[in-house]
Amino acid sequence: MSGSDVTRDGVRGARPGRDAPTGAHAGRRRRRRGRGEQPMVPDAEFSSYYGRPVLNKPSWAALDIAGYLWLGGLAGASSLLAAGGHATGRPALARTAKLGAAGAVSLSLGALVHDLGRPARFLNMLRVFKPTSPMNVGSWLLAGYAPLTLAAAAADVSGRCRPAGTAATAAASVLGPAVATYTAVLVSDTAVPSWHEGHRELPYVFAGSAASAAAGLALAGVPVAQTGPARRAAVLGAVLELGAFRLMKRRMGMVAEPFERGRACVLLRGAEVLAVGGTALAAVAGRRRGAATVAGVALLAGSAALRFGVFHAGVASAEDPKYTVVPQRERLADGAPRTDDTDGTDGTD
Repeated sequence: MSGSDVTRDGVRGARPGRDAPTGAHAGRRRRRRGRGEQPMVPDAEFSSYYGRPVLNKPSWAALDIAGYLWLGGLAGASSLLAAGGHATGRPALARTAKLGAAGAVSLSLGALVHDLGRPARFLNMLRVFKPTSPMNVGSWLLAGYAPLTLAAAAADVSGRCRPAGTAATAAASVLGPAVATYTAVLVSDTAVPSWHEGHRELPYVFAGSAASAAAGLALAGVPVAQTGPARRAAVLGAVLELGAFRLMKRRMGMVAEPFERGRACVLLRGAEVLAVGGTALAAVAGRRRGAATVAGVALLAGSAALRFGVFHAGVASAEDPKYTVVPQRERLADGAPRTDDTDGTDGTD
């Protein structure tokens, strides 16, 4: 080694006092050097580029789509009550439920078409059958279910073609549970956090809400002597709706916060009060026509409030980026694979 390659410390390029300390000495030096210093980087905030949400919030109109969710549930559960009334010799219950199912599904389709803009867009969804698309499957389901309810109601009112009406009533009752709950699958299949994270329990919530709505319609429009099945449906619906909803919120963690804030909170608290109050009043109404009517109206209003509350909570969760970012980070920290679609769309197509 030449003389130019050796310095006073014996190593070329060595600088006294500049060596990086290692081991325990490194921690002590860093602590001494950083004593009294303030962090230069502010705490992270949950925001996005230019203040825009991570997801595009659903562009659905609340009156159209939340109304569509509620009316579909009312129709599907009413078909079950209609079949029960028909089988147990309760003609007033059967007729009211048949008319309710036919009217509700017609209004539900009208709300859906109004949101789509023109009827051709609904018909276009029937050009193919795509089992992996809840929207496509739901379109086919409605296309088969709606004519059955109309045929059952027409046969009952006119008194003609009774065998065909009976068959239509039975077929509609088979499709009724799917009509009442498929909308929960539809909204859960989007990337909207408070809908997607509730995909396990939301169908049960909608099933209970649908049963409450159908029971409310029967209690309000049927002679009290024939409302026994409706009162039992009201109790079952309230227990299922409230129990599944509480379980869903507990499992969702922070993503359940939009259900406890703003307009959604007001609607959902009202839905709970109306469901409990309407069910209790229906159970003790006995043969009092006035009490049964009030109970029925309360159950109908409570079911509608729940659907609108769930809708507004979902929109609020899409507007706040933390409900998208934090669950993703937690899943990554736990080593779990990503199961949601957060590409900046609402996933409603």
